[in-house]
Amino acid sequence: MQTFEFLIPKRPVSHQTKSRTNLQAWKAYVREEAAKLWNSETPPVSSPSLRFTIVYLCDNSPADIDNIIKPIQDALVGLVFEDDFLVSDVDSHRRPLQEPIDVTNLPPLLQSGVIEGNECVYVRVCDAQDLRSYL
Repeated sequence: MQTFEFLIPKRPVSHQTKSRTNLQAWKAYVREEAAKLWNSETPPVSSPSLRFTIVYLCDNSPADIDNIIKPIQDALVGLVFEDDFLVSDVDSHRRPLQEPIDVTNLPPLLQSGVIEGNECVYVRVCDAQDLRSYL
């Protein structure tokens, strides 16, 4: 698949939230943000072995990084990929906005998130690589 990336310009909601209403609203919001950039003529990806990457730019009271992955993946099912089972590799990163972040070699979309300085989540979906390239 061709790399797909987008920025969610909002604080993420944890999979562990007590409010199912907030969680469902978050998933709908994530889907809307992805749909703005996903070509509606393109069917969801069905090829196995996708790589899912997120970078959470956070304030000084961040959500747990592992608890924000699942809701974002779920929001993309049926739009970007047929099923989240196709995701074989997950990279997740959390960086406080108060600390210096060198944007020099970051993807432009992530650069814009850092420069804006508000909590957000950068998401990238692409083909997984050979395991050796990760180790």
